[in-house]
Amino acid sequence: MIRLSLLASGLILAVPVPLCAAPSGATIAVEVAGIGAARGRVHVDICPEKQFTREDCPWSAEAPAKAGTTVVTVPGVPPGRYAAQAYWDANGNGKADRNFIGMPLELVGFSNDVRVKMSRPKFAAAAFDHGAAPLRIGFAVHKIP
Repeated sequence: MIRLSLLASGLILAVPVPLCAAPSGATIAVEVAGIGAARGRVHVDICPEKQFTREDCPWSAEAPAKAGTTVVTVPGVPPGRYAAQAYWDANGNGKADRNFIGMPLELVGFSNDVRVKMSRPKFAAAAFDHGAAPLRIGFAVHKIP
C-alpha cells in the first residue's frame, strides 16, 4: 500500500505544469515602415480605446530595428477593436524620448497611417477589428512636426 501511494505521488510530481498561462488570443504582426537604420528597437502597442496614446496598453512587443520595414509580432491579443501605436527607439534607451512639452522626439506612427500634427490621434481614425485569426497590419513612423 505504501509503495502504491509513493508511486502515485511520484507520478503526480512528474507531470509537467506550465509556468505561465498561454496567451488567450491570436497574434497581430505589425509592419512598421520608415525605419532609417538598423539600430535600436521598434516598439509596438496594441490598445483598446481607453488606453490608446498612453503608455499602459495591455499588449506590446519589440523587435530589433531593420532599415526600411521592421515586423513586430504582438502575441495573445483577444478579439476586439483596437488601435496600434509604434515608435522607433533609435538610441535604444528603452523609452519614447520627449521634448519639454511632451511631444515625441523619436519617430512615431499609428494604425491606418493616421498622421499627427499638434494633437493626439483619434481612436476612431486608427481603429481596426481583430478576430480570432492572426492579423497583419502595416503603417509608417514619422517625425511629428
